[in-house]
Amino acid sequence: MAMLEVENLEVNYGVIKALKGISFTVEEGEIIALIGANGAGKTTTLHTISGLLSPHAGSIRFMDKEISRVPSHKIVGMGIAQVPEGRRIFANLSVYNNLRMGAYTRKDKEEFERNLETVYASFPILKERREQMGGTLSGGEQQMLAMGRALMSSPRLMIMDEPSMGLSPIYVNEIFAIIKKVNEQGVTVLLVEQNAKKALSIADRAYVLETGNIVLTGKASDLLEDERIKKAYLGE
Repeated sequence: MAMLEVENLEVNYGVIKALKGISFTVEEGEIIALIGANGAGKTTTLHTISGLLSPHAGSIRFMDKEISRVPSHKIVGMGIAQVPEGRRIFANLSVYNNLRMGAYTRKDKEEFERNLETVYASFPILKERREQMGGTLSGGEQQMLAMGRALMSSPRLMIMDEPSMGLSPIYVNEIFAIIKKVNEQGVTVLLVEQNAKKALSIADRAYVLETGNIVLTGKASDLLEDERIKKAYLGE
């Protein structure tokens, strides 16, 4: 049984078919990359998994439970956390209060303190700046805060949408190293990323989306060497 099973998923925006019956799986402990051009359906896929969009047809199963009609706040409580595109931190709240917002589904104070210390250990800059307003952080620091906020809910699966967007090359490298570390600590990762080379370099497997269809799948290391991927997504 896969941790996440998406089967024949269709999502419409009015008359436009954004997803045309895609199917894929995520096994526990994996990093899975979804790559594709703008408009391919990557963000739509993540939003549907996390309950922000309702599918027209198909099935989404998480830990063998159907979640395609479950509200987003309940999905977080089941163990799926999303790091959204553009980070979406609370600019007018402190770093600490942003992290508290990530733990709103958790009522155990001891668990909250444990998670907070784990996040601070993974992102020391957040501990240093815990009283600083989120909106005053750099782009890379805000991305770390968005990841830390997601981790505060004790997720089993973290889904990430374009974590490298708008970041300097130094921060891009740091963010991907942290994603790898988070995975090694036991969190399964589903990653949408336009920087296909970086995504494939840390992923176990990958799926390629084009105009609402999965057109290619395989081991990430194999796709890095695939001539079609090199030409379309790696600029080679």
